[in-house]
Amino acid sequence: MRLPLIKHISQFIEENDEDFISEAIEVLENLTEFDGLKDEELDVLGEIISNLYGAIEVENSVRDGKSRKESLNIFMKRVQGSIDR
Repeated sequence: MRLPLIKHISQFIEENDEDFISEAIEVLENLTEFDGLKDEELDVLGEIISNLYGAIEVENSVRDGKSRKESLNIFMKRVQGSIDR
């Protein structure tokens, strides 16, 4: 996951609508079901989908009253914690 990308997508959600991102996720997840994709292509799609989901989580935290910076830090600490296990 790339924090600058998640931040950029989160700002897009704030300025527009989360539905755009949710629909993009649906399309990308559908693409992963195509049998003709190479492993590298699946990896890229998975990374993009992860960043999109991360941005939604960050934006939900912002809506709950946390600052964007705090929300991003909390999210990345949680991700790091799950990797360290």
